[in-house]
Amino acid sequence: MIQSNAKKYNGIPFSILDLAMINEGSDAAQSFKNTVDLAQHAERWGFNRYWLAEHHNMQGVASSATSIIIGHVAGATKTIRVGSGGVMLPNHAPLVIAEQFGTLEAMYPGRIDLGLGRAPGSDQATAYALRRTLHSSGDDFPEQLAELRDYFEYNPTARVRAVPGEGQQIPIWLLGSSGFSAQLAAELGLPFSFASHFAPAYLMQALQLYHHRFKPSKDLSEPYVMLGVNVIAADTDEKAHYLATSHQQQFLNIRRGVTGKFKPPLEDPDAIFSEYEKAAIEELLEWPSTIVGSPDTVKRKLEAFLQATKANELIISSGIYNHADRLRSYEILAEMMS
Repeated sequence: MIQSNAKKYNGIPFSILDLAMINEGSDAAQSFKNTVDLAQHAERWGFNRYWLAEHHNMQGVASSATSIIIGHVAGATKTIRVGSGGVMLPNHAPLVIAEQFGTLEAMYPGRIDLGLGRAPGSDQATAYALRRTLHSSGDDFPEQLAELRDYFEYNPTARVRAVPGEGQQIPIWLLGSSGFSAQLAAELGLPFSFASHFAPAYLMQALQLYHHRFKPSKDLSEPYVMLGVNVIAADTDEKAHYLATSHQQQFLNIRRGVTGKFKPPLEDPDAIFSEYEKAAIEELLEWPSTIVGSPDTVKRKLEAFLQATKANELIISSGIYNHADRLRSYEILAEMMS
């Protein structure tokens, strides 16, 4: 099931990607409360799905045990689709993922999405700690994916069966930030979600590959693309740009190799960022990957993005420090849909 009964903007549903950011001065427990509150608002506002991303060894990200948080959110909501954006399959035995998502689907039937990526979602040391080996580098992702999909097929003669999981129709999405997953999703006839919110340079190439090579399947009769976009909206352009400095600090700290919690916005970013860092922000955190501004500005830039990409759906990440400000950012998007 690609869409629920979501509201749409010019025929396009909006969804939410959440990393359960841990704010400076706060903790994971508060992050999970904020996640549930945002998901409940998103459901009332008409967003299509609520996805959580797998990351590890990051002090500012609480979504490491992704399937557990998905269950927590699904249990606190009623209709919105909930899923992974994504589970990094090389970190896990396919059987474990089949059982976890089979369990989620049994608990919340018709509401669970399984988005899969092949990146580690961590550094090499953390990847080794997760897997106990670095043999699985992502190169065998197609084989892992085939094994996982087999566990969802009803096969009473199989020596190993996923219970729960077997026989369940859980939508599988491939996630990517390059052409690899675009080609694989096309070959298998699966929906594809591209991480244009942090890899905009490869966006158009990946879209072309996916649409050109798509083969209809029992899962999907025609291509379906959901694109990631950072949106930081506020009632004025000035406030939105102020709020966006938290996201900018996070981006720069990742590039610097600096870990830490999600930081509050800066009153004077020019006093903090070097000229090189300002150039990096301008290159990677501007349109089309990131949209910052008032309702009119966001609407204009989203329309340009949709016109350029012909996306079927947008999944929106809003790296905003204050929870009330983050709610308002998504509320502005909801007002566009209604």
